Amino acid sequence: MELFDLIWNNLIINPMINTLLWIYSVVGNNFGLAIILFTILIRLITYPLTAQQLKASKAMQAMQSDKRFLDLQKKYKDDKQTLSQEQMKLYQEMGISPFASCLPTLIQLPIIFGLYQAIIRALAAAPIQLLGFSKHIYPFIDAANLLPLNSHFLWMDMGQPERLMLFGFGVPTLAILVVVSTYLQTKMMTPPSANPNDQSAQMTKMMNLYMPFLMGYFAFQYASGLALYFVVSNLVGIIQYGLMGKLNWRNLLPKKIEAGPGVAKMGTGSSGTKTGGKK
Repeated sequence: MELFDLIWNNLIINPMINTLLWIYSVVGNNFGLAIILFTILIRLITYPLTAQQLKASKAMQAMQSDKRFLDLQKKYKDDKQTLSQEQMKLYQEMGISPFASCLPTLIQLPIIFGLYQAIIRALAAAPIQLLGFSKHIYPFIDAANLLPLNSHFLWMDMGQPERLMLFGFGVPTLAILVVVSTYLQTKMMTPPSANPNDQSAQMTKMMNLYMPFLMGYFAFQYASGLALYFVVSNLVGIIQYGLMGKLNWRNLLPKKIEAGPGVAKMGTGSSGTKTGGKK
């Protein structure tokens, strides 16, 4: 456990704390603005992963239109286990990883946990907490003139869960923005699937459904600095994909249900009787 703590602190916590402190000192001791700029910096650093995610998503979309893939769907339509095994073989043959599109999300997890710990430690107020926090600061950071940090940004305390008081009620506005922006990002950045019943497509659909609520829960429960990171990260991600011309605006519109091949479409005549069937 001590070895894990040492690695975690040296690779995640300490770089985050010192980067936040340096940005904080540059922007005039504004911790909220420091988190926003830190988030943009993280998105720029992880941009190659974002580009790789897009490449993997496009490869998966192209594969779902491949004749070999469609033949497997027909051949093993009643044997899901064999179908999954044969699909994995095809993935390997074509050099496609069905999990590559999930990589940026997985990479974000240590960033999320590390940022939360960095915020909590950076906003320490008690003398003993400040003493412990000072052990994480690099020598070139002038901590004496920075601590204790100013934790207030707009109506928020960056170290506490965000609530905006409206008519006597604390409304978690950032948590709501996190859910909405995460949903929009996943919908607009996910290429349409050629085969919605495919296993990878189903997995992506489930992640796109649950991820906004998971992020929203974190934003609701934990420090508002973390929620601010989520919102800014989502918006920057959407902007990045927009600049690449890869946003799928049509994903936000409801899809029409079309009849499958060989199935007569059923309509309703003016008299209320169905058309398209046998007379």
